[in-house]
Amino acid sequence: KLGISRQAVSKWERAEASPDTDNLILLARLYHVSLDELLRTDEEIPIGEENNTECPEAESMPEEKTVSEETDVLREEKSFDKEGVSEEKNISEERGTANEEAGSEENEEYVNVSLKGVHIKDKDGSEVHVGWDGIHVEDKKKGDDVHIDKKGVYVNGEKYEKGYFFYHWNFAGFICILYLVIGLFFHAWHPGWILFLLVPLWYSFVSSVRKRNANIFAYPILVTLLYMCAGFFFNAWHPGWVLYLSIPIYYSFVSSHRRKGD
Repeated sequence: KLGISRQAVSKWERAEASPDTDNLILLARLYHVSLDELLRTDEEIPIGEENNTECPEAESMPEEKTVSEETDVLREEKSFDKEGVSEEKNISEERGTANEEAGSEENEEYVNVSLKGVHIKDKDGSEVHVGWDGIHVEDKKKGDDVHIDKKGVYVNGEKYEKGYFFYHWNFAGFICILYLVIGLFFHAWHPGWILFLLVPLWYSFVSSVRKRNANIFAYPILVTLLYMCAGFFFNAWHPGWVLYLSIPIYYSFVSSHRRKGD
């Protein structure tokens, strides 16, 4: 009923230990007696010089403690243990909080979509910002960065031809604005995200036209876009996957055509 072990009760019975104040109160309530009746004893405790003269061995024996003194000691030990545990707990909590704050600044990640644009940050520190002022991408793993704005296009600190990338910036910005419009006003965040597949398609298409090389065109992304549309809008996941079989046919045809041209 007190929630203590049998070994603790056995030590009480053998006078090897005494109950603390809390257990004394619980014992008094359990047996419906007062603390005075619980602690009362018929044995007389010899105190003073008479005890020392009558018992010669008293000098060599350790001084016995009364029940009240033992309970006071146990109470002090208990309070000391509680204070030590609480202090240690506070120290560990402070260290944990400090580590969390230090780690949160380095590993903070978020996704923010609003009228100002799309802002994404990964745990490794990589960031993507698409807004009215341009497109800014930083890849911390590879150490690459791309910045597209009114000043031009900068890739890893090097400026690229403005006229060449101007179309990409306009198209990418148009896709972002279109995605925000259909998401905010028509709640079509899904499957509206497939619009972003048009950005690499446009980029690869312009590059293939400029360099006159059809191999540069991202034909697998075009197939993926068509497959997604067939699945989302017509529920034709099967047999829509057959579209992927056209990928090797496309590249083999383009390669053979280039060899004939050479």
